[in-house]
Amino acid sequence: MLPEAVPEPRHSSPHRRSPRRPDDEHDDHDDAPAPAPAADPFGRWLKLAASVIANSSRTQPADAVLREHLRSTRDWTKAETAQASQAVFAFYRWGGWINGELKLESQIRSALEFADEFVRRPQAFTDEELLARTLPEWVNAALPVSATWLRALQAEPTLWLRAKPGRAQSLAQVLGHTQPGPLPDALGYAGEENLFRRPEFHAGEFELQDIASQAVGLACAPQPGETWWDACAGEGGKLLHLSLLMQGKGMVWASDRAEWRLKKLKLRAGRAQCFNYRAALWDGGAKLPTKSRFDGVLLDAPCSGIGTWHRNPHARWTTTLDDVQELAAVQLRLLDHVAPSVKPGGKLIYSVCTLTRAETEAVTATFQKAHPEFAPLPLMNPFQASESPRPQLVLWPQDTRGGGMFIAGWQRTH
Repeated sequence: MLPEAVPEPRHSSPHRRSPRRPDDEHDDHDDAPAPAPAADPFGRWLKLAASVIANSSRTQPADAVLREHLRSTRDWTKAETAQASQAVFAFYRWGGWINGELKLESQIRSALEFADEFVRRPQAFTDEELLARTLPEWVNAALPVSATWLRALQAEPTLWLRAKPGRAQSLAQVLGHTQPGPLPDALGYAGEENLFRRPEFHAGEFELQDIASQAVGLACAPQPGETWWDACAGEGGKLLHLSLLMQGKGMVWASDRAEWRLKKLKLRAGRAQCFNYRAALWDGGAKLPTKSRFDGVLLDAPCSGIGTWHRNPHARWTTTLDDVQELAAVQLRLLDHVAPSVKPGGKLIYSVCTLTRAETEAVTATFQKAHPEFAPLPLMNPFQASESPRPQLVLWPQDTRGGGMFIAGWQRTH
């Protein structure tokens, strides 16, 4: 998992890209929410945005390039850096609508005009236009595309917080500028403060985590005293949630192929006062990091990240169908490798922040055929408590008010 995308500033008006799971925010103060941009008479925000776009590529994601460029703007106001960030995101969000014959800075201004118009008059953009211009053509064959989904992609993303259980209301009163989320302990934040500097954040009172990622922990439904394995833990957003749901009782193993991510996890766990976990390197191969058997295994696998395109619009234009197919093979291999670690009667939960058929229903069908010792496990949809449980959940951004996510569950029968 690569570092989290730079959170997009609030709007001023009403690679071979590595497999990524950009769904759990990290505590880099440069990535904090910025205030609404103000007019910049010198236009240096526009020049910075143009430089970011000119230097971004398949191997250099725009969010990482933007983050690096912003490190050289210490003398800028927050409004200026916010304008530059907003310009970069708008350019890629409205890339299919821009006249490519214009000079780059004119293209950026055009994208900002589209963004402003969409905020003020979303219905001025017809469904037919959205279907024709919002995404690369290959996407239409890879997943069911709807105008409702595309409208969610073009809207500005909500910054979601996950409060400690039972403390969302009191946290909302302290922070202000929040709205209650559709899940327990979730808050949408619309303010302009750097949340990473809040004393409540450093006291572990909340984490920045997309609401679709919060749904994964709820679908796992771990119980106090159980032993779980977060096999692709990254920097630990979902592991911390599992630990909270277990009330700190039991054990959660964490593994990742990158040591630096596990070091970040250690810092986050300390701040969150999460002490019931162990971490170990794992390269995803057949040799597992532990011989333990688990009550539950969460495989939050590397994926194409299409469910995060509302927050990471550059990836719309760098991800390819080849990526999807290659990642589907990786996902199936990882499932095969972790399956023996599930106890009889234990759960195996598979999640990906993507919505392609190849990485979701095709992977699960192939795994099920190869592993008759696993029976489909009905899962509650955290967003639709009235629905009957089902073994596969497809969570779309227009329903989550956050990212898109696919979750499947099995129970080992013997």
